[in-house]
Amino acid sequence: MAGLTVCVLAVVRCANPTVIRQPSIAAAAVSTAEATKQAEKPLQEKVGLHTAYAMPRFKDAEGKPLKNRIYSVPGFRRTFPDLQDVQIVAARKWGVSPVADRTEAERRKDELVYVGSNPYYTMDEHMTHSIPYLVPRASDLLQKISRNFLDSLAIKGIPLHTLIVTSVLRTEHDVRRLRRFNVNASEASCHRFGTTFDISYHRYVTVQPPSGPERRAVRNDTLKWVLSEVLRDLREAEMCYVKYEVKQGCFHITVR
Repeated sequence: MAGLTVCVLAVVRCANPTVIRQPSIAAAAVSTAEATKQAEKPLQEKVGLHTAYAMPRFKDAEGKPLKNRIYSVPGFRRTFPDLQDVQIVAARKWGVSPVADRTEAERRKDELVYVGSNPYYTMDEHMTHSIPYLVPRASDLLQKISRNFLDSLAIKGIPLHTLIVTSVLRTEHDVRRLRRFNVNASEASCHRFGTTFDISYHRYVTVQPPSGPERRAVRNDTLKWVLSEVLRDLREAEMCYVKYEVKQGCFHITVR
């Protein structure tokens, strides 16, 4: 009986080879992969997965150096309007509980990251009312701002300069001392939470190459325009809040 069945199937297959032919394992795998690819395509288009990335061009079609222009922002106060009532919400959400004094700050280093001067930014040597610590989230933001600033200078063909950080974590004792002569220093300062830092827009450090020639300094206004572009982009990406401080000559920044 079994032999008869085999003979019948052989005859049917010869007459119409496609009737009972099963797809090969390889063909099935290709078919499944194609179906998966088609199913994932809308997701890729939605979230931008695996999309092509075009590197910026530094030379035109004729091989001549191509520099990105400096645009600055429409207005500093209008572009960076984030006041205390906005920034304090983010500070309380992402920050540590306020630190009483520097002795207590030393005991709470497991919650904070040291942010001393490095190749990307410089801590102000005259910083007397804050200590160089931030929560990790804010430390990452400061690093990103500083590196983006250097990248932007390079792309625009501007001699490299590093940012100067003028204020970071303030203890309760620092806030009380500062309020004696600085009317803008808030008793509920965002700096108490380790989420906030100030970057000067009047002063920068020229990066000098190890072996000459000496790099020329650049007008502060030019560097301020470039910095404002960097901060605007990060603020629009909802990574931070930024307030343009006129009297203090700095951008007051809180991580989001």
